[in-house]
Amino acid sequence: ALLNMGIRGVTVSDVRGFGAQGGSTERHGGSEFSEDKFVAKVKMEIVVSKDQVEGVIDKIMEEARTGEIGDGKIFLVPVSDVIRVRTGERGEKAERMAGGWSDISSAV
Repeated sequence: ALLNMGIRGVTVSDVRGFGAQGGSTERHGGSEFSEDKFVAKVKMEIVVSKDQVEGVIDKIMEEARTGEIGDGKIFLVPVSDVIRVRTGERGEKAERMAGGWSDISSAV
C-alpha cells in the first residue's frame, strides 16, 4: 500500500520488546515460567517529507489496524537533515531516491 502511494524507502527490522500485553509466559508440566518478557515484533522506519506524513499515517492505520492489542504504535520523529554518504549531498538533494529501484522500475 505504501509503494502504491509513492513511498520508496522503508526499513523493516525484526525486533523484540513488550508493551501493554506485558510479554508472554509459557506453561510446562503445570509450572508457569518465562524465559524473558520480550515478544517478537516488527519495526518499520519510514522517512517522508512533511507533506506525506498524514497520508502515510492514514494508510498504515487503514491497512494495519485490527482492533486487537499488538496493532502497534506510530512514533513521529523529526529528521533535521539527510546526508547521502556516497556524494556528500544534503537536504532535499540527498532525500531524492535516484539510481535505485525507483529509477529502474519507472524506466521499464
